[in-house]
Amino acid sequence: MTAAPRPGPRHLHPLTFVVGAVRELMALIGAAAAGLVVGGLTTGVYFTLIGLALSLTHHLVKWFTFTYAVYDDRVELRRALLGRSVKNIPIERIRGVDISATLGHRLLKLAVVRIDAAAGGDGGEEGTLNAVSRQEAERLRRTLLSSARTGPAHPDAVAPDVVYAQARPRWYLYAPLTGAYLLTPFAVAGSVFGTLYNLGDDLGLVTRDRLRHVGDDVLGLPVGLGVAAAVLVLLVTPAISIIAFALFNWNFTLRARDGAVVVERGLVTRRSVSLERRRIRGAELRDNLLERFAGVVRLRALVTGLGDEAHRGQLLPASPRGDARDVAARLLGGIPSPLTAHPPAARTRRVVRAMAPPLAVAVIALLAGQPWIAYACMAVSVLAVPLGLDRYRQLGHASDGARLSVRSGALRRRQSVVEHRAVVGWRLRQTLFQRRLGLATLVVALGAGDGGAPAVDMAETDAIAFAHRITPEWVAPFLERP
Repeated sequence: MTAAPRPGPRHLHPLTFVVGAVRELMALIGAAAAGLVVGGLTTGVYFTLIGLALSLTHHLVKWFTFTYAVYDDRVELRRALLGRSVKNIPIERIRGVDISATLGHRLLKLAVVRIDAAAGGDGGEEGTLNAVSRQEAERLRRTLLSSARTGPAHPDAVAPDVVYAQARPRWYLYAPLTGAYLLTPFAVAGSVFGTLYNLGDDLGLVTRDRLRHVGDDVLGLPVGLGVAAAVLVLLVTPAISIIAFALFNWNFTLRARDGAVVVERGLVTRRSVSLERRRIRGAELRDNLLERFAGVVRLRALVTGLGDEAHRGQLLPASPRGDARDVAARLLGGIPSPLTAHPPAARTRRVVRAMAPPLAVAVIALLAGQPWIAYACMAVSVLAVPLGLDRYRQLGHASDGARLSVRSGALRRRQSVVEHRAVVGWRLRQTLFQRRLGLATLVVALGAGDGGAPAVDMAETDAIAFAHRITPEWVAPFLERP
């Protein structure tokens, strides 16, 4: 039986090709500059005009030959230029809708719509509409998510708009604690220097003699100037990380709308990611050592079949731990607590694993006749004892009958809170040393996220009992004795 169609095939917004052409015009300016150097003003103008004409023609043809349509059972994307291409995305596989708008799109009141759908083993199938009007983007979001929704609605679905969390100004100060934002200035500097080097090399400005002179000049600078430069970097780097955090997470808002969880953020490029509420199977609270001391955590959703989950699954950036736990509890109905500590044998194993690498290097250094390196590694192994003890303190697991929670890690701590219905299997893993200590690592296999949540160094009997308590029908056959 053929599904009754909704409004027929549509083209993208007529201004779509203008956005693409303007973006490529920036690249043409570089080509025009090259033409100006090589052949004078006339050549530079020709470079720009010809490139702009070709770009406009290309984007106009793409706009004219691309259509999309939403039917009751699928989304159809059709291209027809030299060959015909039809892409169908089943409605039932849609996991989320991502709406983003760069500065150019926002000036023209346009938006890019990306449809995330589970498809086979690649983790997600993309359908991209670049670009449609803001009104059309919102209509598509409501239509696709409401069509994909089946089963009982979540209580928040009846409310028009429920705000779970909104960024406060002090959240931006957490940026230096997060490694990704702290390294942003170095990544930008490396990109700039790399571009300048390649450009200078292409123009013949970079030679071996000039590089040698630059190196000599740097080495000949006063020590005080070098110290001042290092201090300046230490002061500027946190400031730049805060700016980068603000650009990506400006006015960050997490809300429930039309049975979906909607995340909106961004200053220059505004992004809105909608996740089906019924597809969220759990959440992950992650932090590093600095964030933990400051009481800061990042929250990520575990969604079945969601592609690029590291970005699209983000529910909260670096934020106060209390706020993140409140949001996770509200989404999932609660967080199992308190966590059950793991046996003392796990403490011994965590400490040994922390001390073993530097001790191994110390032994190699002694055999190689490098006593000072060996002494330094021995000192490091002693300093690793608190790290091993902290790793043990972070281990834990719990279940409240509907959800389970497992936690591990110290330098990068991860606590997974998962609904029992999201568990698709168990894996009991034991190394030789774990068997001697009566320990095991129980991996909770999930249909969402990274695929599994490990409960490290549980007592072997506790691991089996924990799995049996959650899915007795799966584990019982392995416990029956002949």
